[in-house]
Amino acid sequence: MTPTTAPPATALEIEPLTIADRTFRSRLILGTGKYKDGAEMVAALEASGTEMVTVALRRVPLDEIGKGSLIDQIDQDKYLLLPNTAGCFTADEAIRTARLARELGGWNFVKLEVIGDKKTLFPDNEQTLEAAKVLVDEGFHVLPYASDDPIMAKKLADLGCAAVMPLAAPIGSGLGIRNPANLAIIVEQMGERGVPVIVDAGVGTASDAAVAMELGVDGVLMNTGVAEARDPVRMARAMKLAVEAGWLAAHAGRIPKKLYASASSPIDGLIE
Repeated sequence: MTPTTAPPATALEIEPLTIADRTFRSRLILGTGKYKDGAEMVAALEASGTEMVTVALRRVPLDEIGKGSLIDQIDQDKYLLLPNTAGCFTADEAIRTARLARELGGWNFVKLEVIGDKKTLFPDNEQTLEAAKVLVDEGFHVLPYASDDPIMAKKLADLGCAAVMPLAAPIGSGLGIRNPANLAIIVEQMGERGVPVIVDAGVGTASDAAVAMELGVDGVLMNTGVAEARDPVRMARAMKLAVEAGWLAAHAGRIPKKLYASASSPIDGLIE
């Protein structure tokens, strides 16, 4: 038997993800809320392999920074801190929160989130666009949470956002990918522009993350799916592997779907 040659190492590795002026080995972004304590959060971040973490600044008491606050527990030499404008319902609120983040810690990356409805937590597209324009003009690297609407994605890209982040399902719902067709269109359109697509919100388990990556997105952002799992640290590890598996599968090229069977071993020429 002729020995097979192993594929080159690069064919088995995940390509780095570049957003604005930063390059990341991991394509998984984690939130920092909802964990039972700081130790569990830190362990989950470590298990996930993430290199970017979100923090909702409006939920961090500013007078506690430097005194053991949530931000103090995040090793900023290891993780890029992505301030999140969660809890903002107008463009003005989001803009002020982003400016505060830059003044507080010099953070130019911002996860822009402007909520339009308190029950569904769906984004307000008009307010998001208004805030994105101002923040991009002020030199922020804006990663906006948005609906899974290709037109909205194009508008955000036209403004100069560093990435677009369409939801998979409502925040914290764990419903997984609800609209794969729209996500596929967004991936195609943003690919032509060189704008990364990060699925944000609604991922509940590892298979959801893998499906998102197999659709061709560049990364996945999640919080509840890990933090509220029965074992957050184990789920964080599962999400890491799922994101990697999904990316590899997307770039390996799946076989076409067929209505009928196709034998793994040819049936022609069988010995009678």
